[in-house]
Amino acid sequence: MTRSDRPVLRAAILGGLALVLGLTLSACGRRGPLDPPPSASSSLEQPADIQTDAQGRPLAPVGQKRRLPIDWLLD
Repeated sequence: MTRSDRPVLRAAILGGLALVLGLTLSACGRRGPLDPPPSASSSLEQPADIQTDAQGRPLAPVGQKRRLPIDWLLD
């Protein structure tokens, strides 16, 4: 192998590694069925016990306040 072939070989190896890494990372994500589009969820009837704010967005239910070990920094 000559000295002029080394940059070509290095580029081919790095390109192959980039291709393998790209294909590996492209499979990352959530497993399961696709989420419905936002317009589909607005057409469903909401139960009567859900509270909404002034803009009509649903409010999260009030939950139990839990303290974390790091809360002393914020107090």
